[in-house]
Amino acid sequence: MGKITGFMEFERLEEGYKPVPERLTHYKEFVIGLDAAQARQQGARCMDCGTPFCNNGCPVNNVIPDFNDLVYRNDWKNASLVLHSTNNFPEFTGRICPAPCESACTLYVNGDAVGIKAIEHAIIDRAWEQGWVQPQPAARSSGKSVAIVGSGPAGLAAAQQLARAGHAVTVFEKNERVGGLLRYGIPDFKLEKSHIERRVAQLQAEGVRFETGVLVGALPTEGPGAKVQNEAKRNIAAAQLQAEFDAVLLCGGSEQSRDLPVPGRELDGVHFAMEFLPQQNKVNAGDKLKKQIRAEGKHVIVIGGGDTGSDCVGTSRRHGAASVTQFEVLPMPPEQEDRSLSWPYWPIKLRTSSSHQEGCERAFAISTKAFTGSKGKLTGLTTVQVELQGGKLVEIPGTEQQHQADLVLLAMGFTHPLATVLQAFGVEQDARGNARAHTEANGGYATNVAKVFAAGDMRRGQSLVVWAIREGRQAARAVDEYLMGHSELPR
Repeated sequence: MGKITGFMEFERLEEGYKPVPERLTHYKEFVIGLDAAQARQQGARCMDCGTPFCNNGCPVNNVIPDFNDLVYRNDWKNASLVLHSTNNFPEFTGRICPAPCESACTLYVNGDAVGIKAIEHAIIDRAWEQGWVQPQPAARSSGKSVAIVGSGPAGLAAAQQLARAGHAVTVFEKNERVGGLLRYGIPDFKLEKSHIERRVAQLQAEGVRFETGVLVGALPTEGPGAKVQNEAKRNIAAAQLQAEFDAVLLCGGSEQSRDLPVPGRELDGVHFAMEFLPQQNKVNAGDKLKKQIRAEGKHVIVIGGGDTGSDCVGTSRRHGAASVTQFEVLPMPPEQEDRSLSWPYWPIKLRTSSSHQEGCERAFAISTKAFTGSKGKLTGLTTVQVELQGGKLVEIPGTEQQHQADLVLLAMGFTHPLATVLQAFGVEQDARGNARAHTEANGGYATNVAKVFAAGDMRRGQSLVVWAIREGRQAARAVDEYLMGHSELPR
């Protein structure tokens, strides 16, 4: 694939970023993608390696060598067709996927991987510019109807696949706008919401109906689940969906934030990341909020070292925070992984995001013991250093420290989907609180409740957008098989 000697002739090219001072003044995307010549050169680096590990490294099994070769040969339209054959929304993954495919690239064994994500980004942006992405309505109706609960990437992928199979699909979303955590969890500077809007328009042209502001079941009245993003104007009973539709697919997100129940947790100034991030996205969309959580002039501490924490860092910097510090309870990973041990799997190594580069102190192996405050308002927190002993994190005596903080954002991940939705349908949950449903070919994604299926974070727990798209596609095939006795949809 590509140019036979390309991997020896050309180096990896990284996408660029606009300067930090410029991008901190707005919430628009700032990545400078590869131009056509650069993308072709990257495609030329793809080896004819016999076993393309990148395919299996990619959760949706993108046919990566083929679209790399087509880009190298300047056949962009067919490259787009190959890319869309496995991935409904490459503009999402081309922007926010961590690219496990690149960790599995054969070149990565002892060198720099092919810039697969950058090539994908270039293909889909060109496809939209050239008008190659068009609605594909079904030729005939199946006479069957499907309700999908949740409009994140799993729900959208499933909706598109099922609509193209001829089913009447209705997507129910509790918020005012479609997109789930793509809409409310990911900052606009990483994914502008216009990308969601044009896909929604495509799905509507293919026959998908969207019912927004509709909550299926009910929200918890207390605890972390009571604070999830919710703009529902009406409720609908699970029994009603079961009665009105031939199948129901649950694709809600893993929204139950992991809490930190230490002394002082109730102080004003301690918030979940998913209280903070959605507000800014809503303001960017033109909404007026009475009490937006703002970081300007404040000393911000983000607890949690993952992508959500990084998003809090970038948003806080754009607010004009006085300082931003990110805590991670685990030890600092190595700057360079041992590829002889990790390849072709996702390696554990120190990763520095674009938000970190915008200005952030990072502290590792640190645990928060208490929040401190005055007159009900947060003023700081107490931490202690920890170390791994026998597989457990143990406090190091004499390492307690006080930190100034006016705003603390809890970004420690998500534990499971809202239990009330699963309980409303009577769906069994696994040990982690997710919907219990296997992924085997026969009866895959089916729950214990007749004609109710589950996919995405609702089934597998907190995961990547690319995994959600995979599960949405596979669940669509399972639902199609259930309704029709067979399916021509791809797995």
